[in-house]
Order: sequence, then C-alpha cells, then structure tokens
Amino acid sequence: MRNLGLCLLLAMVSIVLMAGCTKTSPTQTADVPGPGPAPAASDAASETPGGAAKAGGGISVLMVPKIKGIDYFNACEKGAVEAAGELGGIDLTYDGPTEDKADAQIQLIEGYIAQKVDLIAVSPNDPDSIAPVLKKARDKGIHVLTWDADANVERSGREFFINQASPEAIGIAMVDEMAAQKGEDAKVAIVTSSLTAANQNSWIAAMEAHMQSKYPQMKMVCDPKPSQEDQQIAFQVTQDLMKAYPDLEGIFAISSVSFPGAAQAVKDAGKSGQVAVVGLATPKPMRPWVENGTVATVILWNPIDLGYLTIQAAKALCDGSLKAGSETLSAGRLGEVTVKGDQVLLGEPMRFTKDNIMEFDF
Repeated sequence: MRNLGLCLLLAMVSIVLMAGCTKTSPTQTADVPGPGPAPAASDAASETPGGAAKAGGGISVLMVPKIKGIDYFNACEKGAVEAAGELGGIDLTYDGPTEDKADAQIQLIEGYIAQKVDLIAVSPNDPDSIAPVLKKARDKGIHVLTWDADANVERSGREFFINQASPEAIGIAMVDEMAAQKGEDAKVAIVTSSLTAANQNSWIAAMEAHMQSKYPQMKMVCDPKPSQEDQQIAFQVTQDLMKAYPDLEGIFAISSVSFPGAAQAVKDAGKSGQVAVVGLATPKPMRPWVENGTVATVILWNPIDLGYLTIQAAKALCDGSLKAGSETLSAGRLGEVTVKGDQVLLGEPMRFTKDNIMEFDF
C-alpha cells in the first residue's frame, strides 16, 4: 500500500510538471501563427471588391510615375506626399522604374497587386502594354487611376484619368507660342519622349489639328522624333534635325527631358533666337536656357498640383465621393475641380518666362 501511495504521488507531480512545461506564453501566441480565429473586420474590409477603404479609414495607395528621379516626376511626388499628409489615413508608396520601359512598370505593379493595395495610380509608358496588368488589378478589387498619361480605357478598366490639362489646351498653347515667335508659316519639327506615350501622342494630334485650322502655312518638316526620355538622345536628335533641315525655324520639345536636350543643341549650334525651342518642362531646370535667350517660354501645368490632385482623387474614389456621373471634385487647397466624364481636370497650362520663372522652385 505504501508503494502504491508513493506511485500515485509521483504520477500527480509528473502531470503538474508536464502542464507547466506546455503552457504557451502570451508572447509566443503573438509570434507563432496558427489556424487562429476568423479575419478581423479590418482584414475583411481590405478584401472588399472595389478596394474599399479599410476599417478606420486607412487606404494603401501605389503611385507609379513613368520614370523615377527626373525633376518633373519628383515634383509630382512632392504634391502627392503633401496631399497624403493633409488627408491622413493614407499609406502612400511612390515607386517607379528607373528607365522609360513599360515592362518595368508592369513588373512593379504585379508585385503590388500581390500585396493587395487598395488603389494603384499609374502614369503609363505604353497605354496598351500596361492594360492587362491594370485589368488584373481591377479584377482583384483594386481601384485603378491613371495620371499624367492614360491607359487603353476599354482594355485596362481604369476608372478615372487625372488629366493635367486637356490635349487641346496644351496643343493650342504650344502652337500659338511658336507662331508668336517664328510666324504663322514657320518650318517646325517635334521631339517627343517615345512614340507610344499616350499623352504626348494626344498633344501631337491636337497640335496638328490646330495648325491645320489656324496656321495652315505652318509646316511640319518630318514625323515626330523620339528621345526615349534621355536628354542626350534629345540633344543628338535635335542636332540631326538642324543638319537635315537647314531652314528649320522651330523645335517643339514636348517632354521635360527632351526640352533641355533640344535647347542645349540649339545653343551649341549657335542658333539661339534663330531656331525657337518651345516645349513642356518644369521651370527650374529650364532657367539657364531662358536666361541665355535660347528659350522664351516654358509651358506646363504645375506638376506639384498634379500629384496633389491624384491623391485627392484616390481618396475620393475609395470613399465613394468620386464616382461615375460626378461633375466636380472637392480637392483640398485646389478647391472644386472639374470632372468631365471619366477625367478629372487640373486646369489650363501655365507659361513660365524670364519675368516669372524664378518664382517657381520645381
């Protein structure tokens, strides 16, 4: 009996010790995932079709420029960060390729689709190539905006295009400026970024239409020449144009990279004032050519405002205040902006000259 009692006592002690050894601490419970309970309300909200804002009002936004690191898109990023901070509740990621390549944009977007961001806003390098990956995002319930340049609307399923200005306004502004500088019968050429850039192709179409209607004697000496968002290529292309067409009177350089490249080529050729260079770029990098007389006028919208408007629209789209049929959008410090169909319009382009270019630090 004494042996039996001793055995029972030892068995009870063993059970207590085993229980103490297998108990899970609160820290271990948090660190080691298991089947666990059903997803929290915030998790469920993030998977709601349409990319609805998470519980608590937070949304995750991926904003993709054509190319990172150039002045124009740096200014857009500055405005986007401003709006995200002002609105609150926005987890903003600004990321893009380091080269002007559609494939690099597509690969980047694929990665963020896997992370289930709420909204993707992209400035496409190629409107058709990027369409399938944007459609994939939409099919997974992610909101999609385009900004600066549009995608193929039908194939991409994108919801709104945040448009810096209408193509007609931009085309008219550039052609009128060229006519004012070199006359209504000037011989001109265009240096663009790439032949697939949807925004620049729409501007070119508007420029050509305005020439035909208002300046029928203005002559385009050749098809638009690409520079692949490379300033050195723009420089070389402009040199080649001046050699091929000795009577060339004007160059339209319609990207923020092609404009300084074309201006430098004209200056180096000793043709400042003889060959007008009219184009689109941020004002700060163009100051040297404005000051030395190679460029009279820089035309552009405010890219800080474009980035700011894009994030304002992203928030409005996610919370439902921007939707089909909207006519205006309340956009923070920009006030009420016009919504025309599936486009949110920033406004008319600006002109920067020797009189005001020093006032702008972008």
